[in-house]
Amino acid sequence: MSSPIRKTPARVLTVAVTAVLLLTTALTGAASAHGSTIDPASRNYGCWKRWGSDFQNPTMATVDPMCWQAWQADTTAMWNWNGLYRENVQGNHQAAVPNGTLCSAGNTGGTRYSALDTPGNWVATRIPNPAAFTVVAHDQARHGAKYYRVYVSRQGWNPLTQRLAWSDLTLLKDTGPIAPGAGETTTDPVLGGVSVKIPVSAPGLTGRHVVYTVWEAGHADQVYYWCADVTFG
Repeated sequence: MSSPIRKTPARVLTVAVTAVLLLTTALTGAASAHGSTIDPASRNYGCWKRWGSDFQNPTMATVDPMCWQAWQADTTAMWNWNGLYRENVQGNHQAAVPNGTLCSAGNTGGTRYSALDTPGNWVATRIPNPAAFTVVAHDQARHGAKYYRVYVSRQGWNPLTQRLAWSDLTLLKDTGPIAPGAGETTTDPVLGGVSVKIPVSAPGLTGRHVVYTVWEAGHADQVYYWCADVTFG
């Protein structure tokens, strides 16, 4: 009979150092621009928020299976939750981000974020009243926006089994320009910038949906794409 594998001090230290290095990378990257929707949480921000301090816990596989598969595919997608963007899009979002890859921003960064496109039972934020709710986007470097565009998936589209396509989306709000630094600060030390609150309305929708947000930062042709899972009603 083989002996059980024991975590030696060296092995524990290696895991700890790896986690610190990954977190340092994420926080260093946050200083250059970057952000995410934090309410409802984007897929990878939510996975990082729930499991960043416990990402090797095997319990995740049963209680949060979509996050588990994302962590197994590429841990840096969660540590770099604030870096889901493309550059030089020139306003042509559908060409830059093909159907089926909207949640990974067209597989930006190679395959880093590809697991975010996988259909399944992602943890969803409950929104009691779809006719009046708020999307909160976080702008870490206070760059402002050329615009935020908030979309919602159509009734009948199923995030449990289908990948998201542009034809599945309805535009709810185009904010137009937002000045650099506009927004509210937060006590969360990781969210060092400002949070922008975007009121939206999607009357008549029920059940599972994805709220899809496109943010073109105000300082450059740098566009962020975020999938956030919600349950209406």
